[in-house]
Amino acid sequence: MATWGNKMLQNANSPLMEQMITFHDHTIMILTMITLMITYIMTTMFTNKFTNRYLLEGQNIETLWTTMPAITLVFIALPSLRLLYMIDEINNPLMTLKVIGHQWYWSYEYSDFINMEFDSYMKPTQDMNKSEFRLLDVDNRTILPMNSQIRVLITAADVLHSWAVPALGIKIDAVPGRLNQGTMNMNRPGLMYGQCSEICGANHSFMPIVVESTTMNKFLSWMKSM
Repeated sequence: MATWGNKMLQNANSPLMEQMITFHDHTIMILTMITLMITYIMTTMFTNKFTNRYLLEGQNIETLWTTMPAITLVFIALPSLRLLYMIDEINNPLMTLKVIGHQWYWSYEYSDFINMEFDSYMKPTQDMNKSEFRLLDVDNRTILPMNSQIRVLITAADVLHSWAVPALGIKIDAVPGRLNQGTMNMNRPGLMYGQCSEICGANHSFMPIVVESTTMNKFLSWMKSM
């Protein structure tokens, strides 16, 4: 996880993102083994002087280089399909968060609560504290309880947007007239940063997302104070 953080990405804070990182490492290991094997074979062929002018076919090696890639693809495809089904699966969500993309800000609605909705704009540089991140912090954070299954419904009011939070392993397109859904479950308290990942216009770069995960008691206290 520390290596992942060094690549300018936050550490995973959801089981889905942890599974995605594991699958990434699994696939990279297979690709590395294939690359090393092909490099060794090519180097051997270029440096030896063995020739056979009567060689026309090789049934054994042709069978081998057909079956080996097929078996390799199985080892990549099965974990990939498992992960795809895990991403789409939504089991008894505790609460629902509706996200609406606008030009160029986000609106949030807590559907399980009465009159609980707000807009979230990027925080201007002159209003920021020293501990906040330029172009990433917002005036109203999306606060959600950790260790809870949360369904996210996403749409747009004007043009195409994309609600993406890498630390949670979620990236869903916001399409006008269409309601897309996803799920997330945060492992621990903290701040997760994201941005619109669809080129939606002139201010595309100024649609940050901040999700704050906290305990259920603090979440309910925040709800009462709103």
